[in-house]
Amino acid sequence: MADKSLGKSKEDYLEAILMLNKRHGWCREIDIAVQLGFSKPSVSIALTKLEKDGYLTRESSGEIRLTDAGMEVASKTLEKHETLTYILEKIGVDADTAEDEACLLEHSISAGTFQKIKAYVDKEMKEKETVKENKAEGAGTAI
Repeated sequence: MADKSLGKSKEDYLEAILMLNKRHGWCREIDIAVQLGFSKPSVSIALTKLEKDGYLTRESSGEIRLTDAGMEVASKTLEKHETLTYILEKIGVDADTAEDEACLLEHSISAGTFQKIKAYVDKEMKEKETVKENKAEGAGTAI
């Protein structure tokens, strides 16, 4: 689970950096400002704190990179976000609401509860894959 002492805002910044890097292969302050809907000066202040705490580095080119510590927090936060979004959509919550509410839940859910949700989702996905494989094997059988 992400370090509880970081808080929602810092976790959101690290998660946004990871998502932008995955999407574009790079990330700059302005990209984070647009992604999170914050002003560039606010983003700059937050990034300075995260850099000082060892979660990211800033290249002379303006590119922002996560350190190992930043990547660990961002990856765990993103995993929670994606898993919670999936489960909310699965129970009928519309995609936009699921996305917004997963963002709120990812910061407040305990590690133990998240692991149980993750195990349930992983089990469900494995069972679906097994059913799909069994149907594929049966499709080729002549009667």
